[in-house]
Amino acid sequence: MRAQFVLSEIGVGLRRNLTMTFAVVVSVALSLALFGGALLMREQVSTMKDYWYDKVNVSIFLCNKGDAQSDPACTKGAVTDQEKASIKADLDKMGIVQHIYHESEDEAYKHYQQQYGKTAYASSITPDQMEESFRVKLKDPQKYKVIATAFSGRDGVQSVQDQRSILENLFSLMNGMNVAALCVMALMLVIALMLIVNTVRVSAFSRRRETGIMRLVGASSFYIQLPFIMEAAFAGLIGGVVACGMLMLGRYFLIDGGLDLQQKMQLVKFIGWDAVLSKLPLVLAIGLLMPALAAFAALRKYLRV
Repeated sequence: MRAQFVLSEIGVGLRRNLTMTFAVVVSVALSLALFGGALLMREQVSTMKDYWYDKVNVSIFLCNKGDAQSDPACTKGAVTDQEKASIKADLDKMGIVQHIYHESEDEAYKHYQQQYGKTAYASSITPDQMEESFRVKLKDPQKYKVIATAFSGRDGVQSVQDQRSILENLFSLMNGMNVAALCVMALMLVIALMLIVNTVRVSAFSRRRETGIMRLVGASSFYIQLPFIMEAAFAGLIGGVVACGMLMLGRYFLIDGGLDLQQKMQLVKFIGWDAVLSKLPLVLAIGLLMPALAAFAALRKYLRV
């Protein structure tokens, strides 16, 4: 009987405040979708870092004839065969080095033409202007500074470049977008909480006569508050379900279908469905508990019978 009464009161409250309940559902759904999206973005950045940092190399660029006139690091002229052999031998002795690949000027020119051959500037480049290099694969990419310290400023070495630095700007941009999403999520969350509190206040005011009678017949405070709390929790749960649907549709549209980034950007390792599904229980739990706790706090202050 009590359960039936509570459920009937929930239905009455939802019908009386349908517009505000809808606003709560929408605001909770948007805030939780942004929250879930921020979590997935952070995991995407982490996945990309693990994937790319494991593949990037440290490049030791060697001086060519043109560098002797324009680059202070190559004032002694182009790298000699003896200097190249010395650099290779020292790299072989380093325990942190996993693999060494030597790229000649002709190979560097070929790779450059493959990447930038369609540009107007590429036609003016000749093979002798390209720099040969040693591409060094490290066992631990974090040990880049060991290579830089050992070979920077050495005779025949024009520069030492860690390819991770090229990726850092991309990851910084993605992290910035993640922070922006979290800020918008926080704003939406505040709006949702304000709507929940206001909805509970209006609902409690519209049923003040019923709650007064319940108090007179000896009903406990929690029993009186329970329908209002469950109304908010129900609206929040619907918002959580909508947010989960938005996250799943977003992942499908961006990666599998619609934009189909999986096929268009095959060099990027995207997060899988397991990453999305693992976040859904958390989104649903927050969607259920957040409005319930907000309603409970509001009722302690505003429900006077």
